[in-house]
Amino acid sequence: MVIDSHAHVTAPDGLYVYKAGLMAHRGAHGRGGVNATDDDLIKALNSPVFGGSSHLEQLKEAGTDMQIISPRPYQMMTSENPRIVQWFTEETNTIIARQAQLFPKVFRGVCGLPLTPGVSPKAVLPYLERCVKEQGFVGFLLNPDPGECSGVETPALGDRFWYPLYEKMCELDIPGHMHSTGCRSERLSYSLHFINEENIAVVSLLNSNVFNDFPNLKIMVSHGGGAIPYQYARFDAGSLRRGGPRFSEKMRNLYYDTVLYSADALALLFKTVGADRCLFGTERPGVGTVKDPKTGKWLDETRHLIEGFEFLSAAEKKMIFEDNAKKLFKIQL
Repeated sequence: MVIDSHAHVTAPDGLYVYKAGLMAHRGAHGRGGVNATDDDLIKALNSPVFGGSSHLEQLKEAGTDMQIISPRPYQMMTSENPRIVQWFTEETNTIIARQAQLFPKVFRGVCGLPLTPGVSPKAVLPYLERCVKEQGFVGFLLNPDPGECSGVETPALGDRFWYPLYEKMCELDIPGHMHSTGCRSERLSYSLHFINEENIAVVSLLNSNVFNDFPNLKIMVSHGGGAIPYQYARFDAGSLRRGGPRFSEKMRNLYYDTVLYSADALALLFKTVGADRCLFGTERPGVGTVKDPKTGKWLDETRHLIEGFEFLSAAEKKMIFEDNAKKLFKIQL
């Protein structure tokens, strides 16, 4: 079985029309709603998207059996008015939960949280619990930068600021999928912002006491851990000077998806953190859904790359494609 652990919702256009309205009236016209029907949700999944075919068709083309879908992060506008952030997040999550109910053999849901700058994670804990217990979500997006690179900073993930959320994660036994949202800076794109935040998050978490205080905490880092698997020896040096465990050994406290689109990057990730800490992911359809003119293949159809690695055993490949996701997200079929 092939489980794609990092993908995002393909929603009806009405969701983004709803967002445009919220942004225009700043909440003055009230909450309103998307009011999408089941037919609307099914149509969205069967309509052409990135790459020309539909979301469901692309899963069949790539040989993906199940996807874990979450909000499209760059759409989440978490630095905006907290009221409209909450409304939009709830509407997006409702669509994801319903698609998972309509296609129980194809989708599982990871919810977004309406955490905004300067707000304690305590504020979103009741909502997170409802998402898990009432809507069936198997995890949530852990956004390390609610300010969206606007200059309004939130403490890094190793800070005790986040401890109430970590306590709730352990209580509910759910993973956080570490993924930032949009980027308001004119100096970098949201894609680069994602990678920067992943770097900051990994270093902050592993240089903190978080995993001593929460040994059962489960966090999956997007995009193969950003640049850290490539730069880990730089942080090994610092850990060795301090006389503590090697930074590279502590990297195994985290999980990593494989949303990387080159064989060299994928091989480096597996060799750095181990196959038992990696979950297959493509984000398809998404940023990588483009054909490489050199190979004629889609960049995000990376299954064949992993299957071709002779240094991985059959058991390790099964971990990456299936077992680790079932374990981390508690997927029962």
